Amino acid sequence: MRTVLRRPDFRLLFGGLLASMTAESILLLALAVWVKELTGSSGLAGATIFAIIAPMTLAPLVGWIVDRYPRQPLFVAVNLVTATLLTPLFAVRDRTDLWLVYLVAILYGLSYVTLSAVLSGLIRSLVPAELLADANGVLQTVRQGLRLIGPLAGAALYSTAGGGLLTGVAVTGFVTAAVLAGLLRVTEPPWSRPEPRRCVRTRSSPRSAELGAGLRHLADEPALRRALLGYGLGSLVMGFSESLIFAYVDQGLRRDATFVGVLVTVQGAGGLAGGLVSPGVIRRAGEVGALAVGVALFGVAALALSYPNLWLGCTAVLLAGASLPLTMVGLHTLIQRRTPPRLIGRAAAGAEAVVSGPRAVSIGVGALLVGVIDYRLLFVVVSLVTLLAGGYLWGGRRLSRPPQPPPPAGRTQVTQQSWTGAP
Repeated sequence: MRTVLRRPDFRLLFGGLLASMTAESILLLALAVWVKELTGSSGLAGATIFAIIAPMTLAPLVGWIVDRYPRQPLFVAVNLVTATLLTPLFAVRDRTDLWLVYLVAILYGLSYVTLSAVLSGLIRSLVPAELLADANGVLQTVRQGLRLIGPLAGAALYSTAGGGLLTGVAVTGFVTAAVLAGLLRVTEPPWSRPEPRRCVRTRSSPRSAELGAGLRHLADEPALRRALLGYGLGSLVMGFSESLIFAYVDQGLRRDATFVGVLVTVQGAGGLAGGLVSPGVIRRAGEVGALAVGVALFGVAALALSYPNLWLGCTAVLLAGASLPLTMVGLHTLIQRRTPPRLIGRAAAGAEAVVSGPRAVSIGVGALLVGVIDYRLLFVVVSLVTLLAGGYLWGGRRLSRPPQPPPPAGRTQVTQQSWTGAP
């Protein structure tokens, strides 16, 4: 990771992302706490998270828009727009202003999807292929680190200083990200309107063909197809854990629900470790192999949680925490390496929807099942499905060979691509 951090351009981007990721981390829980205080309803507070996730359904459209513009100026613009979208929160005073919080949550969710899609292409333009895993690993390590302190800091900031200061800090974070990203000097190939493929055979309009091009690429590229099928299978049950962990603490450990916060902290420590080791795992096993390891680790953790024991539980959530950056770094790096620049926005947004959709459904299903089925049995089911998904992914690890080391000094490597060129 030190190699990629020595690059001045990436350090500048990293500084901007650190500011915006800090803003993200303090907002998520704080918005729910804000709604809870305004209404007294836990259901309405939880609905803020759903409002942020809901725009994920627009991912194909978002990706299509992202692919129509150069990454760096678009990244700057979206950060500034995000900062502007948060300003209505300054007007929230009582329950009658609740609609403003939900409106901001929805718009913020849309901007989050957009920023993620733009960032994949921007990193691809800034970093050579052999350092993509390191770049993604650095960002995931920081993101996991912020998960340790950001949500609690945001909630504490709201409780002590109110929503106005919280909003001001978040706005400052996104403006800072825009300013630093604006200083980047990115060499991007000239964009030209791509010729839609398969329009005659599918009898679709050119615009609909462009909208679906990212999903078609994900389905046609063997490594990406294997990665999304395996990870999607695991995601169908991974969301169960969001509800099962409360039953584990209550019925298994016989502790108060607030102890979940301790386990979340341990999970965050595991996330830090996973982010640090993920580039090395990719160099040895490839991106699909890293995905396999991450999904399988989650399966091992779920199996351990089926037996209530404090030390075993801490070890389990540590493994679960490490699994997330392994899967995310593996998937993001695979998309960046296997996708033409002109499609990377649509592919990244489409992959996010393919993975997040099943997971969102599984969170709801898990909340229903935990009330009628023993949580230990459900953890065993989660373990079996994720271990099966991990095995399926491991079987396809040769589809994504580990990236080759950079060429020796003095040798010229030509890898320039156009927005319409093949990978």
